[in-house]
Amino acid sequence: MVKKQTAGRDQLGTFAPKFAELNDDVLFGQIWSREKELSPRDRSLITVTALIAKGAFEQLPYHMRTAKNNGITKDEIAEVITHLAFYLGWPNSWSAFNIAKKVWDD
Repeated sequence: MVKKQTAGRDQLGTFAPKFAELNDDVLFGQIWSREKELSPRDRSLITVTALIAKGAFEQLPYHMRTAKNNGITKDEIAEVITHLAFYLGWPNSWSAFNIAKKVWDD
């Protein structure tokens, strides 16, 4: 079971209440909770890959920690990032490795 997400409300609730609601209730409350359709592990792998592809490195540490907690191993994340380097570019993978090293070395 996915724990109740409150980051949107905690960080943006008064500034952007609708965005915070969509983040917490729809994205994490409805989409991430559909475990019968895709496991949290698979959703983490997809999300991390998408963030690396977009170069969205500010969000990557949180989602890499979530991926680790959802069972993605150090060897698996290293293989994913290496594979992505040939499709997304070396700089994106290099940046992702710097974040992954911090998360998996904790």
